Amino acid sequence: MKTTRTQVKRIPKRGHYDLKTVYSILDAGLICHVGFAVDDQPFVIPTAYGRMDNRLFIHGSPASRMLRSLQQGIEICVTVTLLDGLVLARSAMHHSMNYRSVVLCGTAELVSEREEKMQALYALTEHVMPGRWAETREPNEQELTATTVLALPIDEASAKIRTGPPVDDAADYGLPHWAGIIPLRMQAGEPIVDPKLAEGIVMPAHVKQYLRKRREFLEVV
Repeated sequence: MKTTRTQVKRIPKRGHYDLKTVYSILDAGLICHVGFAVDDQPFVIPTAYGRMDNRLFIHGSPASRMLRSLQQGIEICVTVTLLDGLVLARSAMHHSMNYRSVVLCGTAELVSEREEKMQALYALTEHVMPGRWAETREPNEQELTATTVLALPIDEASAKIRTGPPVDDAADYGLPHWAGIIPLRMQAGEPIVDPKLAEGIVMPAHVKQYLRKRREFLEVV
């Protein structure tokens, strides 16, 4: 897990390299940013993802420049960040943020075998909305053909976490300025029914319970 590319150098005590910590952050996030370079031009693309065991999955159109480039075995860097709070210090220079982040490095592999591809799409769907796969139509053959799925092994990774109050210079603690933390949390709103929803279809339990489950999950990790 810990390599020269993923080792935390700035404030190393915030670095974590165990799979339990890395997995917990990946499982709490929804969007990852994929960094790669094509012809010396760097790109960073946000996209949804899913995790199954020790692999991270991303997917999209076969026409996607990102997916076409990644299939060539180029080195990539994937990041996921959860912002937990604004840290307001007495000194402007000591303001910070509480966060949990993961950095993954490696090369992605094309998922081409049908059953494995279905499992990857299941992982992607369930990551975004647990319980959703069973309440939807599964992908048909045309949709499978029109979707590229890539897998990135979670072999070279690190997590970095900041928690707690601001850290000011000793001489600044007596200054007449408020200091503390403003907690931040992404929160789901009330579900909005599709205006084309057929009559008589009730809202499933996994949709009704999403807000509660998401809050509990974030508090646990």
